[in-house]
Amino acid sequence: MRAEYDSRADALSIDLASVDRWDRGEGVDADYCTVSFAAGEPANIELIAPRAHLDLLTRAAERYGLDAEAIEAAARSALAAPDRVVVLDVRGRTQP
Repeated sequence: MRAEYDSRADALSIDLASVDRWDRGEGVDADYCTVSFAAGEPANIELIAPRAHLDLLTRAAERYGLDAEAIEAAARSALAAPDRVVVLDVRGRTQP
C-alpha cells in the first residue's frame, strides 16, 4: 500500500494497487472522499482535508470490503510524513 499526503493541497492519496490507470471513481460522500477503480476493483482512495475526515476511510473500507485498519495505518503514516511517499506492507492476520 502506498500513501502520500500533499500538505499544500491538504489531500491524501492511498494506492491500494499499482495500476496504469483507473477506470472510474465513486464518491464515498458528496465532497471529501473518492474511491477509484481499475478492472472493477478498488485501486485508490483520495481524501480531501484528511485530518477532519479520517472517518470516511472507514466508511470506504466497509462499503468496498477493504482492510480498514491497514488503510488507517497508511493514512496516519502519510500524515506523519507529509509531502513524502509512505509504503506499507500489510499482511493478513496470523492465526493463533
